[in-house]
Parts: sequence; C-alpha cells; structure tokens
Amino acid sequence: MNLDSVPIWGLFLGTIVIVLAAIDVGYRLGKFIHRRSEEEKESPVSGVAGAAVGLLAFLLAFTFSIVTERFDHRKELVRDEANAVRTAYHRADFLPDADRAEARRLLREYLDARIGLAQSGHLDPSHVREVLSAATRTQDELWAMAVANARKDMNSDVAALYIESLNEVADVHALRVAIGVQTRIPVAIWAALYTLTILAMLIVGYHAGIAGSRRSPTGALLAIAFALVIGMIADLDRPDGFIKVTQQPLIDLRDAITPASQSDPGSARDGN
Repeated sequence: MNLDSVPIWGLFLGTIVIVLAAIDVGYRLGKFIHRRSEEEKESPVSGVAGAAVGLLAFLLAFTFSIVTERFDHRKELVRDEANAVRTAYHRADFLPDADRAEARRLLREYLDARIGLAQSGHLDPSHVREVLSAATRTQDELWAMAVANARKDMNSDVAALYIESLNEVADVHALRVAIGVQTRIPVAIWAALYTLTILAMLIVGYHAGIAGSRRSPTGALLAIAFALVIGMIADLDRPDGFIKVTQQPLIDLRDAITPASQSDPGSARDGN
C-alpha cells in the first residue's frame, strides 16, 4: 500500500491546507487560553514549539535521505543494465548464426520495452505488469536458446560466458523492478510525517496565540515550504514523478546496436 493514487499536486495543496488549518486551530486555542488564564506562559510553550519543529525537520530529513538514496540507486541500476545488455549482445557472437540473429533481435526488443516503460508518463499497473511479463518471456527465450546450445558442448567455456551475461541481465532487471517499481515509502512513515506536521503546527499556532500576537502572513510561507519538501519527497519516491531517472545509457546502447537499416531515416538525414 502506498500513496501513488494521490497526485503530486494533490499532496502539495493538501499539505498547505493541513498546515494552515493546524496553525489556525492552534492559534485560536492559544488565544482562548490566553484570555481565560494568565498561568500559561510563553517561554515554556516556545521551547516545546522549537522541539516539535526540530523533530519534524529531523523526520523530513530522514525521509528525504531515503528517497534520494533510492533515486541514486535507480540511476546506478540503469547503467548496470545497459552494461549487462551490452555484454550479452556482444557475447551472442558465440551462438550459431541463426540463434545469434534471433538473440540480438530479442535483446533489442527488450531494450525498447524497458526504455518505453521508463519514459512513459503515468505508469498504469496493468501496463507495467504487461511490460514486465513480456520482459520475463524474452529472458526465458534467451535462456532456453543458450541452454540448448550449451548442451551441445557441456564443457564449453564460451557458452558459460554467454549464460553468465544473461544471468546478469536477469539479476539487474529484478533489482530495477524491486527498487524502482515495488519499493515505496511505507504508509506508516507517511502517517507519522503528517501526524507530526499537524502536531508541530498546532504548537506553533498555539505559541502565537499565547503570546497575544496577531496572525502572521508568514504562516502561509511556512505551509508552502513544508508542502514543497513533502511534494519533492513524494515525487522522488515515484518512478513516474516529475523528477525522472534518465534512461540515456539504455538509449545510447539501443542506438549503437540498432542496424542501420532499422534506424530512423529522418534522424540519419538530420545527422543525429
């Protein structure tokens, strides 16, 4: 379970509303207490407000570090997958002529599917499952072809090298699926983050009310600031967010291994 069904703009606007509402409720409560009793002092509340905001900042930094580390890992896996597919493509030279052509065709189709999935806009779950199933079938075909040729010479080191490269392609693919598609910030962390945000903003508003000050327009700026940070965390957590992992290593590889007869004629004329 995750928050992928909620659009980024929805989280952004929702966070602004939540922060402003919490500050306002806290302010009204503080003004009410301030009018009814003089025993509640500003100094202790100020310390509590500082501690709450500091704890919120720590949780935001912790969550942000999780998504940025995973984002960097996703970029690294794109390079690893490009290297693995390139190695498998070159080692396909070890196969007989007919199988060699078929293996290279399957690897090019595999690249096209992986690039298309990563570059698509909203990742519909059914489309993701369809593409991943197709990638698995391609890997199975390549594996069956490699095994059939390896059985002709069980002691062939050349066949072992090609099979090793296919294993690497499958391993990197599994990691990309696990880290890029399946892994998300747990809902428990989102719940803790928003709960702490509400509590901290209640205390901030309460502190302003106890102090007897007027409502400050800086509350809106504070709400926007928190909304920007939370929105960026949510965006980095999603593979289809505004901040995307570049697929350029895979694109460069696809362009390098695509036969000239299959390349785009317009691109050739343009010199690209």
